[in-house]
Amino acid sequence: MIDFKNVVKTYPNGTVALNGIDLHIDDGEFVFIVGRSGAGKTTMMKLLLKEEKITSGKLFVNEYDLGKMSNFRVPYYRRQLGVVFQDFRLFPNKNVFENVAFAMRVIGTPSSIIRSRVPAILKTVNLSDKIHNFPNELSGGEQQRVALARALANNPKILIADEPTGNIDPEMSIEIMNLLLKINRFGKTVIVVTHEKNLVDYFKQRVVTISDGVVVEDRAGEQL
Repeated sequence: MIDFKNVVKTYPNGTVALNGIDLHIDDGEFVFIVGRSGAGKTTMMKLLLKEEKITSGKLFVNEYDLGKMSNFRVPYYRRQLGVVFQDFRLFPNKNVFENVAFAMRVIGTPSSIIRSRVPAILKTVNLSDKIHNFPNELSGGEQQRVALARALANNPKILIADEPTGNIDPEMSIEIMNLLLKINRFGKTVIVVTHEKNLVDYFKQRVVTISDGVVVEDRAGEQL
């Protein structure tokens, strides 16, 4: 569950990025967040990732009150989140297995679990045959699938994809979106931030439109 209640975010320079956001996302939903550049989408994601603090209002993610969360709790909270970025952010000197395994190693996952879980995740994103390849040996779409696998490594409850198709071709964009829908059907909450109207129209999911820091439209999806 994600709940924005009259959330305001004002930056130190006086810029009001969010001006009273009200938004509720249930467990297991798939939601597109859309809006023009500067609408407030990135700020919303930074608040969810606890990279920024709200100025006023309330923001709850499952049992966490992000407005009152101590810095000590932030790493534990973030384990509930998987994040996929537009620019992949893979380690160039690590192969596919190690890029995915890294997310598990940093939280102390035993090696035996890593050895069994990583191949299973790579199978989910159709990359079993690339397990020993390095990022520079992969296409852009394959690199994004590695990033998606890494985001799933610690079995998060919520997956946030920030412009996940921005650096790949249209055909591969469809494949990435289908993978995100597949992951959603496993019970994960999936939030996709995008400016690609064609993809949003094609996949017919819930669409939340942000403009000038407020929700201006919240349109229910249709089942594919």
